[in-house]
Amino acid sequence: MIAGHVNELNQPTRSFVKASSAALGKTVMQNDHFDAQQWQRYIEHETGFVLPAAQLKWLKNAIDHTAQSQGLSAKQLWYQLPKSNALRQQLLDKVLIHESRFFRHQPSIDFVTQCAAEHQRRVLKADRVSADGISGVDKLFRIWSVGCAGGQEAWSLAMSLAAQQMTRFAILGTDVSEQALAKARLAQYDKRQQALIPQHCQPYVYPLSANRPTPTSSLADTAMPATALQTSWQVAPTLQSHVSFALHNIIEQQPPTPHLQQVIICQNMLLYFRKFDQRDILARLSAQCDPGGYIVLAPGEALFWRPANMRRIAHPQVNVWQKTNT
Repeated sequence: MIAGHVNELNQPTRSFVKASSAALGKTVMQNDHFDAQQWQRYIEHETGFVLPAAQLKWLKNAIDHTAQSQGLSAKQLWYQLPKSNALRQQLLDKVLIHESRFFRHQPSIDFVTQCAAEHQRRVLKADRVSADGISGVDKLFRIWSVGCAGGQEAWSLAMSLAAQQMTRFAILGTDVSEQALAKARLAQYDKRQQALIPQHCQPYVYPLSANRPTPTSSLADTAMPATALQTSWQVAPTLQSHVSFALHNIIEQQPPTPHLQQVIICQNMLLYFRKFDQRDILARLSAQCDPGGYIVLAPGEALFWRPANMRRIAHPQVNVWQKTNT
């Protein structure tokens, strides 16, 4: 996602936002024009995202696009949203920014790759000293990519680990956008994205044949020339068994998987949440992190965080925290 800046505001309770939905609807009926604050509150209630003022034009375009696709006005769309989960998801897919890129922050990728290599060495050592072949060490190095957008981060991690001859890993990418996840699962991208992949990972780029279908581009891509957006390659099939994707809203209490993770990478997403929501999200991520595992944030994110069960690693380029106890 595109990084934004969200100022710390006074905390509104979820119950207040939920109780105000009916009042918002009445206001929309009285005012047929676009009311940015009403729609901003709706998006925040549904996802926790606080859209900055710079993205209000994006929000209006997403609302208009969703309404027109259903033959509705914006006012009619407002009243239909509570009645249709499919319509709600369609709007969220248009509003939420699912633009990302491969190897977006190389130092973070390198750090996770190093952690995976150390884990593999521990597993091999435990296997050698264990007489019955049961070492008690999880053989899979598990990574959770939070807010995975179109899957570029998850596939970047898979390429980096595979390039180091690692095979015992499982990567889970989650996002609140079904449209973004469909693109991630397809694992097909354009030439612009291929140019971002380091040379040692290029063997995991497979060209697509000319008769392969091109997936529908996202709203974020509509400004780009059609020739630049056509998919020309896909992620190597050998990596696809290591990576999975799931719909998940990070503000929900229920985790997307019962497995604890050796690394949770959550970058350029927290800035879209209010500070009290950031604390709740980080607490949930910490609960899903394996003792001794790591949470990797974007540089400069959540500098206020002071958890009792995590310690910040002194790394010159990566904002990383290690879980010290349960």
